[in-house]
Amino acid sequence: MRANGFGVMKTARIVVLGVALVAGGAAALLVNRAPRPEPVRQGVAGTSVELTKVLVAAGDIAIGGAVTANDLRWQDWPKGAASTFITMDAAPTAIDDWSGSVARSSFVAGEPIKPQKLIKGTTSGFLSAILPAGMRAVATKIAVDTAAGGFILPNDRVDVLLSRRDTETARQTGAEAWSAETILRNVRILAIDQTIEDQNGQKVITGSTATLELNPRQSEVLALAKEMGTISLTLRSLADSAPSNLAGASAEGGEDMNNNTPSGLAVVRYGVTTTVVNR
Repeated sequence: MRANGFGVMKTARIVVLGVALVAGGAAALLVNRAPRPEPVRQGVAGTSVELTKVLVAAGDIAIGGAVTANDLRWQDWPKGAASTFITMDAAPTAIDDWSGSVARSSFVAGEPIKPQKLIKGTTSGFLSAILPAGMRAVATKIAVDTAAGGFILPNDRVDVLLSRRDTETARQTGAEAWSAETILRNVRILAIDQTIEDQNGQKVITGSTATLELNPRQSEVLALAKEMGTISLTLRSLADSAPSNLAGASAEGGEDMNNNTPSGLAVVRYGVTTTVVNR
């Protein structure tokens, strides 16, 4: 009698377990077959954000570099923040359209492409296109030992130094005398030709010509200085290349050269000193 009771209880447990397994399997099957909701992209406040595709740089693009189709790609972007960018909705063939253009400024990977930062066509008009209004591109001869050891690159800012024989001091003292002075400050490098040479088994970067961005008066100062002595370029740190220290600012305090204490290049002719102001 007791044995039959245990058998009945065991059978009931097996039946209940079987029913539970069947129910669990059915529930899992229904969950897998049920349509899954689309993921909702949420903003900071928890609201959904409408996306669009904008044209971005697929990799780093250097200033003056030729842009190919492989340098561009589409990327999701919040639609409300894409008004100044190239979108797929407005220009679906933008990758092909902008292929072959030239970068007026550098891009980093993933940076949205702005039309004003690209030049369509060949590189023949690149230099004139990147020059701001009123500025000039002036080339000057340099050497590695007069250009920060070859580490100056396009878009860097430099000071321009003039080294020359001091004939007046030499005449007064009877001994050789030399002088050096900064004639231009915080000017931008537009281009610099660089070649890699093998010297004593080591690769060395050398350059022979640098192109500077100058205003017309500074162009005259540089042209005169090249006839008077040796031109050297000194590389400025990023901290000293802020907009407040534009070309012509003083080295000490970053003050504008348009104040009452301008500096310039002193020219001595027949004992009369004339200052060519760096403006």
